[in-house]
Amino acid sequence: MPREDQQISEKFKALSPVMNERMRRLWAGAEAESLGDGGIAQVMRATGMSRTTIRAGRDELRAGVSLDDVVDVRRPGAGRPLLEERDPELVDALESLVDPVTRGDPESPLRWTSKSTRKLAAEMKQLGHKISPQTVGHLLREQGYSLQSNRKTLEGKQHPDRNAQFEFLNDRVESYQDHGNPVISVDSKKKELVGDFSNGGHEWQPIGQPVPTRVHDFIDKTKGKVAPYGVYDLSQNNALVNVGVDHDTPEFAVESIWRWWRFMGRTTYPDTTELLITADGGGSNGHRSRLWKAELQQLADRTGLTIGVSHFPPGTSKWNKIEHRLFCHITENWRGRPLVDHETIVQLIGSVQTSNGLHVKAKLDTHAYATGITVSDSELEDCNIIRDDFHGDWNYTIVPHEYDE
Repeated sequence: MPREDQQISEKFKALSPVMNERMRRLWAGAEAESLGDGGIAQVMRATGMSRTTIRAGRDELRAGVSLDDVVDVRRPGAGRPLLEERDPELVDALESLVDPVTRGDPESPLRWTSKSTRKLAAEMKQLGHKISPQTVGHLLREQGYSLQSNRKTLEGKQHPDRNAQFEFLNDRVESYQDHGNPVISVDSKKKELVGDFSNGGHEWQPIGQPVPTRVHDFIDKTKGKVAPYGVYDLSQNNALVNVGVDHDTPEFAVESIWRWWRFMGRTTYPDTTELLITADGGGSNGHRSRLWKAELQQLADRTGLTIGVSHFPPGTSKWNKIEHRLFCHITENWRGRPLVDHETIVQLIGSVQTSNGLHVKAKLDTHAYATGITVSDSELEDCNIIRDDFHGDWNYTIVPHEYDE
């Protein structure tokens, strides 16, 4: 949002609670008048008020108003009820349209959408919710959205099927959840140094008694680093974090998923035969990795689960739910705390709790994971991989082998 629009928006939010309906209209008209040509459109963008209301306020000011006119307000409770009150499912329906193609950093309170209010209003009508484009804009602003230009949403090379993949992934997740099957979001958190190293952030300590840490962040060869790999259950809002001490490989990634199934998944979903994994397109769980698929085949054979996988398109790792539903809370929980040893790290991760009911388990994984493992063409062909018609490289299903009893 341009700086001038932002200033108008902030003034409106500050004054709106103490203004009655007519005062808001006159204030908006005064702002539009002071801005000159294009003022009405600018105030409309910044406040979400309708063009008709702003123009009416401006015209009233031009005609002249008295203080008595302004004080004469509608009695409390009069007028039509808010649209959200008449249609309680309105906001959720609008969010469901915007969320699959939401752009921007989901860790930020500021979000923006690529769909126009007119298009959203038309789609809302198809869902049975009568709403104007102006009201769509007003509700989106209340939910923290704003419409931005393309130059503020570019992140390097953008795949032409990016939004289509988001919508496909969203539909697939909903389908699994509707049938009571687990959907997990997976990713590896950045590696962390183990030892008395400085950690960003602050925590409460007695005055003049800060926790001493090293001046230089040279790796402690005896303690090394840890590689936390998270498995987040989208439906249950819980997670398992496998804290590895060796390389972040596809073998380690799938071992982490197996541990989630062993310690959390199979007790929560005792009757399920299917699992959906949403993952980034690169790294240890990348869509090009042969070893990732071979390891998932072993997991499918071991558990009897048919495993669906959908990857996020290139350059969109921050859209992965695990980033802003799990990892950000882990970082918040150990801010200002040196990660002095493995036990401390596991305890800090396992103690993560949020007001939304997030529950986390943490396990230390001391196994060694070799790098450079290759999977031959014949080994890959032996995997029961069913590729979806839409981007089979990003969306596929791995079916367990049938063993003779």
